[in-house]
Amino acid sequence: MAQEFKQLLLENQLCFPLYACGRKIVNAYTPFLKPLGLTYTQYVVFMVLWEKESVNVGQLGSILHLDAGTLTPLLKHLEKEGYITRNRSKDDERVTVISITSKGNDLKEKCKDIPSKISESGSALTGKEAKELYRLLYKYLDAEQEKR
Repeated sequence: MAQEFKQLLLENQLCFPLYACGRKIVNAYTPFLKPLGLTYTQYVVFMVLWEKESVNVGQLGSILHLDAGTLTPLLKHLEKEGYITRNRSKDDERVTVISITSKGNDLKEKCKDIPSKISESGSALTGKEAKELYRLLYKYLDAEQEKR
């Protein structure tokens, strides 16, 4: 019976190992982020803000491949905690600009060692393989973004 629709076999799905790896990776970050009261999604939002200091919600969603429905409650929570501010753009009232506060910037020091701790925990990939996977994943993400 399973041979009738080979396209539905789990072993023929690229999506499944990507999904499973994504979950494993996020789980690897949890022991480092949880003591700081952060989720992985909040952490990647901070990485964008530490780099750019200020960004509008649309740009943030585009960079992180997240929709407004996912970002809005997350950003409201970070604002309530004093990590960010949300203000209307002076150029366009419809645009919300997110800016990191000094409290948000203080988290940078607490998070600076997380990437190396993740690396130290070991990976089945060599550095070269990891760079190639990174390139291929962004090739896919960029192609999907262009479709929109």
